[in-house]
Amino acid sequence: MANDYFQFKQFLIKQDQCAMKVCTDSCVLGASVDVTDAKRILDIGAGTGLLSLMVAQRTPEGTQIEAVEIDQAAAQQAKSNIERSPWASRITSHAQSLQAFQETKPAPFDVIISNPPFFQASLKSADTAKNVAKHTETLSFTELLQFAQQFLAPDGKLHILLPPHEAKVLEKEAHQLGFHTQHILWLEATPGGKLLRAIHSYTKAPAPLTQSRLPVREKDNAYTATFQELLREYYLIF
Repeated sequence: MANDYFQFKQFLIKQDQCAMKVCTDSCVLGASVDVTDAKRILDIGAGTGLLSLMVAQRTPEGTQIEAVEIDQAAAQQAKSNIERSPWASRITSHAQSLQAFQETKPAPFDVIISNPPFFQASLKSADTAKNVAKHTETLSFTELLQFAQQFLAPDGKLHILLPPHEAKVLEKEAHQLGFHTQHILWLEATPGGKLLRAIHSYTKAPAPLTQSRLPVREKDNAYTATFQELLREYYLIF
């Protein structure tokens, strides 16, 4: 059972009110996405506020971050986590659906990040909050991509974390809507081992595709040097 909090080097994540807890793949997303020169960042499906806080830690004072979360309990916990952090003045949380947020006509974002719901046709649990967090009924791939079409800056980047199969499904739709895959980071359990997740980075303008792999652990279960280097500024154990 997951702890009800996760202590990072510069901030604390409380997560007892959130269906989706802090996990390795989300931490990789938060630590790896390119936020160079970004002035406005949007975190879709913010959950605990983890991604917003991770990118806040490595962006300058002028960068503004907005976090959208549909689940009211999770949104309140994200707000509390943000308020306790060193970057409370730079992060605005919104307890609403992306569809409702879209109606506010936000200014374009330089970076959009999301670990969206991905179960499209699977048995649901008895936990309503987990169903909202994991199943696409509340936010379809199409709705997410259409939002990015409208509110991603012309030279902005869209970063999406999904299991490998679902990532390919979304990628196909993204290409149909005019997005271009700029980079894919494949998250592996061990070097050359099982693919756990994929982080696809999209742009509106054509870009050469690059790919990389990040194994989390060595065969002896120790964290790989690459993983340690990526998370060094966040994890207490590094």
